[in-house]
Amino acid sequence: MDLRHLRYFIAVAEECHFGRAAERLHIAQPPLSQQIKQLETELGVRLLTRSTRKVELTAAGERYLDRAREILASVETAGDEAKRVAAGQIGHLGIGFTGSATYELLPSLARVLREDFPNIELELRGEMLTPDQIGGLLDKTLDIGFLRPPVRNPEIDVRVLRREPLIAALSEGHPLARQRSVELARLKDEPFICYPSHHRSVVYEAVFDACRHAGFVPRDVTEVAETSTMVAFVAAGLGVALVPASVQHLRITGATYLPLAGTTQEVELAVATRRNDRSTHLARVLARAQSLIGGARYSVD
Repeated sequence: MDLRHLRYFIAVAEECHFGRAAERLHIAQPPLSQQIKQLETELGVRLLTRSTRKVELTAAGERYLDRAREILASVETAGDEAKRVAAGQIGHLGIGFTGSATYELLPSLARVLREDFPNIELELRGEMLTPDQIGGLLDKTLDIGFLRPPVRNPEIDVRVLRREPLIAALSEGHPLARQRSVELARLKDEPFICYPSHHRSVVYEAVFDACRHAGFVPRDVTEVAETSTMVAFVAAGLGVALVPASVQHLRITGATYLPLAGTTQEVELAVATRRNDRSTHLARVLARAQSLIGGARYSVD
């Protein structure tokens, strides 16, 4: 049995006439009759009763007609979905975001992608350090990572999207909080709240590089894994922090952000994917994300 049998049977059942069904199918009547007989033989069931005037469905034929229509509809739906998948209109993507991008990029990008690609299922994961995102890309729990380079893995493609300066996060009660900017050297005696060390955070390295250029190394350091926890600690007066400028989108009562005077220390934001991943829906989402992120510029409120 093939789909042609189903189409032939449906035509005969709906027309209740072999001649009209043959015209509708653009075939001769004898081959049509032969195909219907072959179908009944394969099923071992009589589907139609025939007379010189008309064709009628048996009870079995009526039920078979319902199922035949469902099968053809499912086949058409499957074909349509396959075409939409090939065109990148349907799919699933796991997307990871580094801590600072969680509060600025994730909300805006999620809104745009869901408007532009409503049939692409997005699984968004925030507050992910670069090593965790690389692990997710390699084990395929992630398809895209917005992270801080460098990434030294030959299986991962990395494209830098933008650079942003480090800024200071201070408690609102800090003596320097009301200034327009702050010189980093003036924070040398402060306790610092930082991302994890041991090569887990690119921002950690950038913070200590900036401090060394300002003539000191932080002595009292508390490490936390999440940006929200870091800023909450700052708001509580437990220390100061240097964070990428995009973190200013995270508003926590008691914390404020200031640009750094006299330093040009910056960190990069990049997008990472598995090398040779040629998914069409991935390419469409990446292109849209890059167009959105490429227009972003930073200033401290």
